[in-house]
Amino acid sequence: MSDPAKPAKPAHAGTPTLRDLRGLTQARIALGAHGAGLPTGAALAFGLDHARAREAVWTPLDAAAIGAALRAQGLESVEVRSAVSDRTEYLRRPDRGRSLAPESATVLDGHGPGFDVAIVIADGLSATAVALNAVPAAAALAARVRRAGWSLAPVVVASQGRVAIGDPIGARLGARCVVVLIGERPGLSASDSLGCYVTFGPEPGLPDSRRNCISNIREGGLSVEAAAGQMEALLRAMLAQGTSGVALRREDPADPTPALPAG
Repeated sequence: MSDPAKPAKPAHAGTPTLRDLRGLTQARIALGAHGAGLPTGAALAFGLDHARAREAVWTPLDAAAIGAALRAQGLESVEVRSAVSDRTEYLRRPDRGRSLAPESATVLDGHGPGFDVAIVIADGLSATAVALNAVPAAAALAARVRRAGWSLAPVVVASQGRVAIGDPIGARLGARCVVVLIGERPGLSASDSLGCYVTFGPEPGLPDSRRNCISNIREGGLSVEAAAGQMEALLRAMLAQGTSGVALRREDPADPTPALPAG
């Protein structure tokens, strides 16, 4: 005889339902239905996340605040801008976001004879991600760079920048490797995701196949410390092999560091 104090087992014990899967993902599944549409809570949540995504794209990067936060971490910084004139042009002309404004190019020329590593913080498509995650990620990486005995350039904060803006910046600084921390395109499940693109031998015009990418750096995604560990592993491999992107070999098959280039 069954014990009435124990809950009855479901008809298909061990078989997950869509509602069970909701606890494993931020994707919109098993939302339910109300009449011909969504329940009120699901509809309101969609509207909120859509507003957050738009805000992430259109909010200007507060370069001064990023610089102040970097100084609080003991990191020197310098501000530059891309060749973009405003946010509308940034969205319509990705090519201009990949190059430096002429006045910014000259600003970098007086910073040192060359470095092992340069870190660039760019707004990309989510100033929200940069505001929340870029300084902690830069500080965590800088600590690892110092422990490794590598020389580190001043952190460059680039407004209206795309991923490839790291190439002219790294070349101007004479950096062997450049690490670009940039706001990723926001989705309806996350508007605060930071991406990282690491390149050996940066110079203008490099193809995306020369970069290695680490994605989804944020609370609820890849932690800052885990990301910094992967960045250091990439830098070690690049400095040892003299290459990056698709040509970079992973020595340890168990190493979780992504070997794929930027898309």
